Amino acid sequence: MVSYLNGKIILKRDKFIILEVNNIGYKVFLNRQSIITLPEIGENLKLFTYQNVKEEALDLYGFATYEGLEFFETLMDIRGVGPKSALDISALGSLDKIKDRILKQDEKIFEGIPGIGSKKAMTIILELTGKIKMLGQKKGSADEAEGALMQLGFSKQQSKDALSRVSASVKDSEERIKLALKNLGK
Repeated sequence: MVSYLNGKIILKRDKFIILEVNNIGYKVFLNRQSIITLPEIGENLKLFTYQNVKEEALDLYGFATYEGLEFFETLMDIRGVGPKSALDISALGSLDKIKDRILKQDEKIFEGIPGIGSKKAMTIILELTGKIKMLGQKKGSADEAEGALMQLGFSKQQSKDALSRVSASVKDSEERIKLALKNLGK
């Protein structure tokens, strides 16, 4: 998985940039707020990235901070929120402002984001309220197993679902991965 890039900006567009790293150009999608604050073409840029693997595409989403990446990944854990919506949500303002408004149950924060109506907004708020407080904390062995499954090509949701069916008494990450793979039919 590509999780960090450091290179030179060679192209900027409304929704993405091309970042040259060791003579390879990576197309990285960014939110509007990030695009506006980018350095000029030819300047260096460091990004934390999320690699979204789909049947028809392999997309990278970039973030200036690791905290921004964590928030994006948390949004991606919510059923029905895809990478484009998660990127739009992450562009709503500073991370602290978004967290504050979500904790205040302010569903109007999502107005103007395509595909997110009142019902979806409340679902996102309910699911995020508990998760937001956990951001930035050290992750345990369940997440190590989840990361390993994702590196094998499974989506975050598939990995979580497979691991949720593994007995909580199994603590060893390697054993959890093996059992999760059985659950996934591999």
